[in-house]
Amino acid sequence: MRSIFDSMLKAVILNLDGVLVNSEAHICHAGIKMFREKGFRVDEQDFTEFTGMGENKYLGGVAEKHHIPLDLEKDKHRTYSIYTELVRGELTPLGGVIDFLAKCRERKFLIVLASSADPIKIKTILHEIDMDTTEFHGIISGIDFVKKKPSPDIFLTAARRLGVRPKECLVVEDALSGVLAGIDAGARILALTTNFPEHELLKADWILPTLADVDEEILNW
Repeated sequence: MRSIFDSMLKAVILNLDGVLVNSEAHICHAGIKMFREKGFRVDEQDFTEFTGMGENKYLGGVAEKHHIPLDLEKDKHRTYSIYTELVRGELTPLGGVIDFLAKCRERKFLIVLASSADPIKIKTILHEIDMDTTEFHGIISGIDFVKKKPSPDIFLTAARRLGVRPKECLVVEDALSGVLAGIDAGARILALTTNFPEHELLKADWILPTLADVDEEILNW
């Protein structure tokens, strides 16, 4: 009988926002406030289709849709400043995160964060949920690759840095763009319904509400 240490699965690649924590509402409100400061009104629905694609596309897509002039670096910096204020003391790990990470470590899986966000957002989130970068075998941020999700580049980069094949990786995502990126990379996908309903994530191998619902099948293939 195969033990938990004989799994084909070698690495777990985790999206950050929507998987370990949920601050999507905060980054959305920060973007709305930034655009308001520029004299333009947008709402939550404007950002939905760009969720999970990194702040360049998250802000840039909304700006393009409404023909709003955008100084990307300056306006993104302002958005992150607002976001940092909004999340202070407001974030906690999502259900099952701590136990899931413990199970992965028990099985000797490599664990990497792969987020389309800039390092400042990643650093802010980890600080707020009291996690250290040393708890992971690597962190991939939006500055580490050019093509954002749904391009598979982020997950291919993560697998390459870990020294494993994409088919030996479990990608954990919460957005359709991330699910599609993981599929194109050749990984297996666990999708969480943190921010999107199940029917929008049906291409994933598994769909669950939280990491607390992960069973042995998902970790033992």
